[in-house]
Amino acid sequence: MRLKDRLLTAFFIMIVIPILLICITAGTIVRLQTDSIQKNYDVEADTIQIITNPIQILNRVTRGTYNEIKLTALKTPEILEDTEYIKKLNEELHNKYSFIAVRKNDEFIYCGDSKKLFIISDNLQKFGVYSTDATDVDGGIYIGGKNPFLVKAQDFYFSDGGEGTIFVITDLNTLFPQIKAVAVQSVISFLAIICFTAMILMLWIYQSILRPLNTLRVGMNQIKDGDLDYSVESETEDEIGQLCDDFEEMRIRLKEQIDRRLQYEEDIKELISNISHDLKTPLTAIKGYSEGLLDGVADTPQKQEKYLKTIFTKANDMSILVDELAFYAKIDCNTIPYSFKEINICDYFDDCIEELGLDLEVKNIEIRYQNVIDPSTCVVADAEQLKRVINNIIGNAVKYIDKKKGIIQIRLIDTGTFIQVEIEDNGIGIPKVDIPYIFDRFYRADASRNSKKGGSGLGLAISKKIIEDHSGKIWAESEYGIGTTIIFTLKKDIKKRTDGIKYIPRRKGL
Repeated sequence: MRLKDRLLTAFFIMIVIPILLICITAGTIVRLQTDSIQKNYDVEADTIQIITNPIQILNRVTRGTYNEIKLTALKTPEILEDTEYIKKLNEELHNKYSFIAVRKNDEFIYCGDSKKLFIISDNLQKFGVYSTDATDVDGGIYIGGKNPFLVKAQDFYFSDGGEGTIFVITDLNTLFPQIKAVAVQSVISFLAIICFTAMILMLWIYQSILRPLNTLRVGMNQIKDGDLDYSVESETEDEIGQLCDDFEEMRIRLKEQIDRRLQYEEDIKELISNISHDLKTPLTAIKGYSEGLLDGVADTPQKQEKYLKTIFTKANDMSILVDELAFYAKIDCNTIPYSFKEINICDYFDDCIEELGLDLEVKNIEIRYQNVIDPSTCVVADAEQLKRVINNIIGNAVKYIDKKKGIIQIRLIDTGTFIQVEIEDNGIGIPKVDIPYIFDRFYRADASRNSKKGGSGLGLAISKKIIEDHSGKIWAESEYGIGTTIIFTLKKDIKKRTDGIKYIPRRKGL
């Protein structure tokens, strides 16, 4: 459930459920109190009337007795002087929370409850006079205050001519507590329902919102403390769950970046170490031969020439190493300068083979060249950077040829959209476990052996970047102890293709 839907559901629960529960609880309370009132007072009335006009209900309680007294006062008032008759009426009213009081002139001659009469006696009406301070209620008078009563009075004359009044007095305190109980119970029930609903909502919100957020907060604190292995799993599919998924993805990426950064720093340290070693070797040679020249060790022109050539060669090696390092810095910043032009691939490799042949001949390495593509085939490439790729691959091949007779084969193959260049050597080869990593920066399959061979470990990484920037691919195939083949592709310039021209594949060995 989405967070929006949960909020709407929470709103529905907050409004509807309390109202429903309050209605059910209030109805139950009122019904129970109504049944109690009807049972205690022996009256029939609907709930609304009991709640809105309870005095009218009490007025009905004594209506039958009062009507009997009223009728007796009109027809046979002398019966009202009979004490036994009055006691009988009083006993009937006792179960109705009422009593009878009889007054003759200004003196009470009978009282069913003297204690309550004492409370109300000052508020009872005079003979033939209705009190203006009280409220008339359907033949009765409501006397409010701290002790409310409902009083019904009937005047009559005693047989001796004395003024008499008979009162039917009902104590309203017996009913009002029940009415108050309804209100109190309703308020308590309302508060209990609100608290119950709030508790349910709090538990639901905690389970669905706060707990995932707390888990997310803990994860953030773990990351802040450097623990990038702390995983946050989403338990829902709402916005909070999506946030947890995004956080987890961020954590994974951050961990990968930090791992790459740490690896990068390790590679930099290794690079510096390698470069220091590679620079130290020619510098030592240059220093030694220079001292030999200065000290007069080279005392013949032949020796002096040999020393100078050695110094020149070592300085040239240092220059190549520095250039490679500078070019790597451009790769690292992705700012390799390119000058793309149309190049006839056959002519280009003819020149490369001719140039490489002279260098490799002195190292007793044979270069074999096989070209089976259309002589007019062109590619769009940067000639200088492409030459760097070829030199890096050839340089690696020369470095790791361990045979007395070295052989490097270069093949050009037309694969349709691309020209595939294969450079194969008969060197020591590369173990299979190392092949996937040889194009990584600073990677060396055999660190101890490579440290002796020299190099920064950047040649193939630079070559890969250049070929990929030419929209091509580069990979390696090798069999350890037999040799290695580095293969890369160059995209053909389709506009310059000349179909239907016959040509003879050229084979060239130097």
